[in-house]
Amino acid sequence: MKASTNKAHRALGGLDDEQRRVHHFVVRDLPRLAEPMPPEHIADALEMDVNRVIEIVDELERRLIFLSRSGGRDVVWAYPVTVADTPHWMAFSTGERLNAA
Repeated sequence: MKASTNKAHRALGGLDDEQRRVHHFVVRDLPRLAEPMPPEHIADALEMDVNRVIEIVDELERRLIFLSRSGGRDVVWAYPVTVADTPHWMAFSTGERLNAA
């Protein structure tokens, strides 16, 4: 368990500020949105250029530990949450229920 914690910490430490902002936003907002998240949604909410958001999402997906678009352009999961069907569920104090990645 400690080895995977260290691996995640090293990977997270390698993110720049914009990458971290995008990732944190997707993790926070995906449960509320409850459907695949288009890059335009991210760009609008974070007041960023959509092309820069797409570059960031490409990079985060390439790393295979932060998020996935499942073959499309819209984000479907950002660990630990997903809008894809899984056998695991998370319930939030705000009432949202979402599949867990």
